[in-house]
Amino acid sequence: MKYDLICIGMALVDSIIRGFNPKPVSASGYVAESGSLNAGGEAVNEAIAAAKLGLKTGILCALGNDPAGEIVLNELRKNGVDTEPIIRTANTPVTTMFVRADGSRKSITNQAHRFNFHPEKEPALFTDARALILGSLFRAPFDDPDIIHGVVSKAKEAGQLVLADTKLPNFRTLGLEDIRDSLKLIDIITPNEDEARYYTGKEDPEEMADVLLGYGVKHVIIKLGSKGCLLKNSEETLRLPACKVRAVDATGAGDNFAAGFMAEILRGAAVGEALRFANACGAICTTATGAGTALKSREQVQSILREE
Repeated sequence: MKYDLICIGMALVDSIIRGFNPKPVSASGYVAESGSLNAGGEAVNEAIAAAKLGLKTGILCALGNDPAGEIVLNELRKNGVDTEPIIRTANTPVTTMFVRADGSRKSITNQAHRFNFHPEKEPALFTDARALILGSLFRAPFDDPDIIHGVVSKAKEAGQLVLADTKLPNFRTLGLEDIRDSLKLIDIITPNEDEARYYTGKEDPEEMADVLLGYGVKHVIIKLGSKGCLLKNSEETLRLPACKVRAVDATGAGDNFAAGFMAEILRGAAVGEALRFANACGAICTTATGAGTALKSREQVQSILREE
């Protein structure tokens, strides 16, 4: 196999503004503690994290032939991600993020996030890998049932392990019924609590997991933020508390979590061990600004786990 893992999905630049003061200092001026430009997007964050964790990783995404695209491309290459499958387009999406003191955030997207990207038409670019991460289900390009099914069906035909992270919808709204045929082909799904509540209509994390299991997903992981995480499959239910860290910015924590889980599963770890490792990866990510900043290596994660 050419890759251990390939990540498919959104690539963009995050303009991260910390400590924004909504009180104007002039007729049209505002101040903030800091501002930075960071390579981002679910597929980018997951691919960089997976490469840092020692996986041979590729990425299939769309990047514009523009300065924002070069920022993303340079960051991927610097971190050892194979960028050969990337498709070049006209514009790279840019997201503005306002990060609060506790690390929580709000983001602003735009029409560039709806680019015409069809990975299902390029199976040769993603099937030569042991595993595949879709980042993220319900967001472009995976807000189209035909694109979703085209990718996951070809991945399963190739014998790939499939993990789907999720997001709340922005430009196009799908529900679980809309992708019923695809859900039964997904091995692992990793919504956070808000996403799981939105798509399942349930309040209790175990009930959320039961709904998704009922659609045929093999393993459901609900990310619960400061409350940790829950994993449920047909054989067991596992709960873990959050790792104790000082959170600065939660951007990309879920993406680092997904990459960490897949990295350990591909190394042959049991589900519980992989969950513990992923939990630590997500926590580490929150300790610095930007999705790809804090996580450095598998050894770093193991050190955190020993301390825990």
